[in-house]
Amino acid sequence: MQISDNWIDIAYLISAVLFVLGIKGLTKPKTAVRGNLLAAAGMGVACVITLLHRDIVTYEIIIAGVIVGGVIGAILAKKVQMTAMPQLVALLNGFGGGASFAVAAAEFFRGGHPDMVGIIATGAAVLIGAVTLTGSLVAFAKLQELIDGKPMGFPGMKVVNAILLIGSVLAIAYLVANPGTPTVFWALAIAAAVLGLLLVLPIGGADMPVVIALLNSYSGLAASAAGFVMGNSALIVTGSLVGASGLILTQIMCKAMNRSLTNVLFGVMAEAGEAMDQDEVYEGKIKSTSAEEVAMVLETAQRVVIVPGFGLAMAQAQHAVRDLADTLEANGTEVEYAIHPVAGRMPGHMNVLLAEAEVPYDKLKDMDTINPTFEQTDVAIVLGANDVTNPLAREDKGSPIYGMPILNVDKARTVVVVKRSLSPGFAGLPNPLFAKDNTLMLFGDGKGAVVDITTALKEG
Repeated sequence: MQISDNWIDIAYLISAVLFVLGIKGLTKPKTAVRGNLLAAAGMGVACVITLLHRDIVTYEIIIAGVIVGGVIGAILAKKVQMTAMPQLVALLNGFGGGASFAVAAAEFFRGGHPDMVGIIATGAAVLIGAVTLTGSLVAFAKLQELIDGKPMGFPGMKVVNAILLIGSVLAIAYLVANPGTPTVFWALAIAAAVLGLLLVLPIGGADMPVVIALLNSYSGLAASAAGFVMGNSALIVTGSLVGASGLILTQIMCKAMNRSLTNVLFGVMAEAGEAMDQDEVYEGKIKSTSAEEVAMVLETAQRVVIVPGFGLAMAQAQHAVRDLADTLEANGTEVEYAIHPVAGRMPGHMNVLLAEAEVPYDKLKDMDTINPTFEQTDVAIVLGANDVTNPLAREDKGSPIYGMPILNVDKARTVVVVKRSLSPGFAGLPNPLFAKDNTLMLFGDGKGAVVDITTALKEG
């Protein structure tokens, strides 16, 4: 079956509109599900119309791919915990880059698009796609703790990265002048793959939200380049939208972490600064507490703010936190959640976890909204959020996190920090918040501690 070009253009236009509406819907929690469905519908229309447009299509292979991919996707959707979403997103970004790389490679060896624009697009798809694939695999390995999450590198890494990037660009230029040279093509692919590894290896866990957003942007740019290779306008539009939105999100993440986008792009970490003595910060100043004592404090609280962090995700405490909030609200206490843009390991990580526990969207307050209210807050409960609550970011100009916007939980009348130990966060810094006069430390597993507090409240 073949469709006229006019109908194809109309279908691709409909797809593009659905993509735009889908991304618009994803900007708000209340419309996120609808936005996701609209974008999926747009991709469905684009895929179907593309398949019907081609004269020679091996539908048996395509159907087999749809079945295998659908089964894998369904299993992942059912089995992967919300706490593992950052790893899954990183992996999906890599698959997107790998798919664009595969399309460009297939077109190259098929001899398609021998013109200059087509060859440049092929080279760009290979370069960006391979970087995205290997970079995402490194991000996945770090998040899954298959390799050390700390920054890794070697002297002269920046120089090597520059050589690989310049060499890749020169390889694309050579292919433009001498089309159909397999050796140069594979050299480009290998250089790009190594570049992806070296760009992400020196980035530590603290910057993972930025890296995931950036790799998402890369996957979109690779798809857009593959669209030029295939002459597919829907793929060009889709990739451009993903690339642009991912870049905007990356910039937002950088601002939230007081990081330069240029530094993130080239894998340059913030200077470590002078190491602080943890004993000097904490010794004789830590006040441990119990679930029963915290429950007594909460019984008289009029306003409570819960601050979720990666510790909440690790403990899978989102449902326990929702139960605690319900118990407090039943006693007449106002409860809200303070969401830092980079809390967790991917953009929106805390929103996703709390949405799973069916926490009302209007209870989730962003940093700019919640910060002015901490002085009127009776109790702030911090669950595994370390660096994003560290006063050093405001007070110590010599600190590597100085200037990073934080949640001003220390201004609450009482701060309860639920944490396994006094171990530092991703930045490797002690947190003076733990030693403040208005802070109580409740040591233990996040989920167990919250359940104990809720039980004590109900029994009281």
